Amino acid sequence: MNESAREPARVAGEPLLEARHVSKSFGPNPVLRDVSFDVRPGEVHVLAGENGAGKSTLLGILAGTHTEYEGEIRVGGALQRFRHPRDAVRAGVATVHQELSLIGPLSVTDNLFLGSEITGPLGIVDARRQAREARALLDGLDLDRSEVHEDDAVESLPISTQQLVEIAKALAAKANVLLLDEPTSALREPEALRLFDRIEALKRQGKGIVYVSHKMDEIYRLADRITVLRDGAWVGTRAASELPAHDLVAWMLGRHLPSGEHASAAAADVLLSVEGLSVSSASSGSGVSGGARDGGGEAHGADARPDVDDLSFELRAGEILGFAGLRGSGASDVLHALFGDRRGRARGLVTLHGRKDANGRGERIDLARALTSPVEAIDRGIMLLTNDRKGKGLVLHMDARENASLASLVRYSPGGIVRDRLEAAATERVFAQLGVRGRTNAPVRLLSGGNQQKIVLAKCLLTAPEILLLDEPTRGVDVGAKAEIYDLLAKWAREGMGIVLVTSELPELLRLSDRILVLHRGRATAEFSRAEATQEKVLHAAFGAAPDFSLRGDP
Repeated sequence: MNESAREPARVAGEPLLEARHVSKSFGPNPVLRDVSFDVRPGEVHVLAGENGAGKSTLLGILAGTHTEYEGEIRVGGALQRFRHPRDAVRAGVATVHQELSLIGPLSVTDNLFLGSEITGPLGIVDARRQAREARALLDGLDLDRSEVHEDDAVESLPISTQQLVEIAKALAAKANVLLLDEPTSALREPEALRLFDRIEALKRQGKGIVYVSHKMDEIYRLADRITVLRDGAWVGTRAASELPAHDLVAWMLGRHLPSGEHASAAAADVLLSVEGLSVSSASSGSGVSGGARDGGGEAHGADARPDVDDLSFELRAGEILGFAGLRGSGASDVLHALFGDRRGRARGLVTLHGRKDANGRGERIDLARALTSPVEAIDRGIMLLTNDRKGKGLVLHMDARENASLASLVRYSPGGIVRDRLEAAATERVFAQLGVRGRTNAPVRLLSGGNQQKIVLAKCLLTAPEILLLDEPTRGVDVGAKAEIYDLLAKWAREGMGIVLVTSELPELLRLSDRILVLHRGRATAEFSRAEATQEKVLHAAFGAAPDFSLRGDP
């Protein structure tokens, strides 16, 4: 790509916020080098790049978190030097962080005006006026009283509504510029679509929005302009309509990536058959703890609907079978049941065709009596990648090798004693295969999200699975790491591994899956081949609407 293609794109209007020739180092390490960037009225300006590209540091400077830097920041044309986040807010720049900053037990109104309370002549909080203004802010985001009352405790609200309350908090501070850092990371597709509608409304009000996301569909849905950073340096700024996705990825990585596609496994042998799988609700009164439902449901008591209800399906060798559904669909519970993690709540029959019984037939397992722990599942060639990388997938104070070998430690411990050389050889081999970068002898909490996810994948691979269950395998990783994971999944499928995939990113599901099984409230509503599946069809079935085609996806 020639240099002229990287000239900054221009949009109408004077900048609401502008960074000029900004550089920043942490000790001897430069993290931003001569970066210029602006956002204009009624614009969503996406800031893109891999983890470590400098996006978070630039946002920190714009938000007043990082106060020592070279260059200048202008707001409405006026030179600013923020010494504290409060200075940025006073200047009209507010940040909505990936991790919400709301205080759960407090009311919506108290959260909106925390630190900037509206007071009367005697300095006493004017609660009535605050409530009126809170209501006006919520109404401005199309949040009516049936959905959220200004007196509601924030912790009682769904995460998607909390995200909108966080935006209302920024608007309460009279912000003209909003810095949104991966605001959909904890949202499902319908919730994200709702947020996008509010962002469009804010654009119409003339707000400027700086938006950080690793999701390509989000970037191209929202962006007016895209600025790419790589290794702390500005690579280019273009109108989104003039920057194709493959060029955007090439800007971020400095190279083009392979497609990650793999051949269909339609004619391959069946690896896994599941018949009549049901998972009772954790709130059904069974007395068995097994974690929350994957969407957190509303049902209680003995009549609570099951999380999964009489589900049957097959998985073939070399196939990626995708599960689609809204929050609470039961897709994650299917994976956890197959991994032995719904003990006492799962029933149904599972046949492992790669494992033979005494008569040479596939091993047939009654889930009520067997496959009731992850150890049993791993022994039978089934491994799960959890959707909670930091909470359940990694031990953050341990290093990469220790984490990767945790689930397969018995292989490197003849006689019950860990053989360091065996463990090191195995982990280094799989790290090389996965392209793990960074200091693998350091605590994994210090590594990037992409490298942390690769270490969780390494833990899965070291168990030598025949069947790999993936629950949100690219959550929280950048575009480069995501593309590498796609290529790895395609490679493992070509080698004959059976993969079951749950992801809330529909473009990812459509790209990777050979077949897609759609769930609604624990039941299958449709099944599509790769050729048949579209976003519209999948969403239609995920909402529980009866499709105009059979369960097998035939016209």
